[in-house]
Amino acid sequence: MEAAPGKRPEGGGLEAAAEQRSEGGGLEAAAGERAAGGLGEAGAQPYGLPGKPLARGPFLFGLVGGLGVLTAIAIAQMVVNSLSTIILVVVAMFLAVGLNPAVEALQRWGLVRRAAISIVFTGVIVAFVLFGLAVVPPVSKQLSEFIEAVPGYITELSTHPTLRQLDADYQILPQLRTFVTSTLGPSLATGIMGAGLVVLNGVFTTVTLLVLMLYFLGSLHTIKDYLLKLVPASRRERTRAISEEILTGIGGYVAGNVLISVIAGVVAWIFLSIADVRYALALALVVALLDLVPLVGATIGAVFVSAVALLQSVPAGIACAIFFVLYQQVENYFIYPKVMKRSVDVTPAVTVIAALFGGALLGIVGALLAIPVAAAISLIIREVVLPRQARA
Repeated sequence: MEAAPGKRPEGGGLEAAAEQRSEGGGLEAAAGERAAGGLGEAGAQPYGLPGKPLARGPFLFGLVGGLGVLTAIAIAQMVVNSLSTIILVVVAMFLAVGLNPAVEALQRWGLVRRAAISIVFTGVIVAFVLFGLAVVPPVSKQLSEFIEAVPGYITELSTHPTLRQLDADYQILPQLRTFVTSTLGPSLATGIMGAGLVVLNGVFTTVTLLVLMLYFLGSLHTIKDYLLKLVPASRRERTRAISEEILTGIGGYVAGNVLISVIAGVVAWIFLSIADVRYALALALVVALLDLVPLVGATIGAVFVSAVALLQSVPAGIACAIFFVLYQQVENYFIYPKVMKRSVDVTPAVTVIAALFGGALLGIVGALLAIPVAAAISLIIREVVLPRQARA
């Protein structure tokens, strides 16, 4: 009797299930034989059961660890080799952040941002050009005067009685001519070529810095918005407020430091003009430029200018030394606190320590960046770390 559709047949269910299991078992056995033997049908011997996964073995652990060490070394080497480029980008971003308050001030006066950036960038270019025009001509003039005076110095030496006697005894002048033609001449030629390459490298670096600064200044808001998207949405507003305060402090520091340097340069130019020191404008620009360097910049500028004035006359050198000693006291105790009181909130001890560490790590650039970086770290500790410690 045939079973009705949709119903299990009576009596044959167990036999059918057993037959299916036997067929399934045969398939599983065949699969196991193929897995164990691989080429069992071709007559090859089985390879045996597989061992432990490589992820749990010491070989793979050591291999992955070694590759990680090599990757870390390669990354560190790439960072070291591109350190100059990284410093250039960081300085360009630092200058862009420092010039941004001036751009925003022009925007508040009704200018669009592109026009404000153009005005600020033009001012920076004009400052570089004025510095070059004030420094390069005196240096080139003095160098040409020295080259023209060298034959006269040699003639005076050759007519000196003592030198003539020494030359007759030891043949000093022939040895001097041989030294100049064989050793000194090629060395000077090589030095001139090296100096030319250094000048070209400096010009290229300056142009690159200005271009990067212009790009960063134009896209500063876009960069900030993009970086804030990497922060979780729940912390984005607080991060935005802290970052804005940090950028405001950096901008105020740069603007204040530039203002202090301008004041130092103008006052030095007025004094050097009154004291009738040669190349007063060039020396004043050197004072203004070195005054940007924290701690030691103003002292180096004062020593340099006083030495140049001392070469001109002893009273002028003494007057310059007295003037710079008095002016640095006024700058340190009156001008600097008034200008910097709204820019960075860092204690004097932290300022000195940060400038020392920055100078030791990255030289002048590190000393320039150290104080605003210390202010940013201080703000993060005050707003993030200390509240968490208070809640713990």
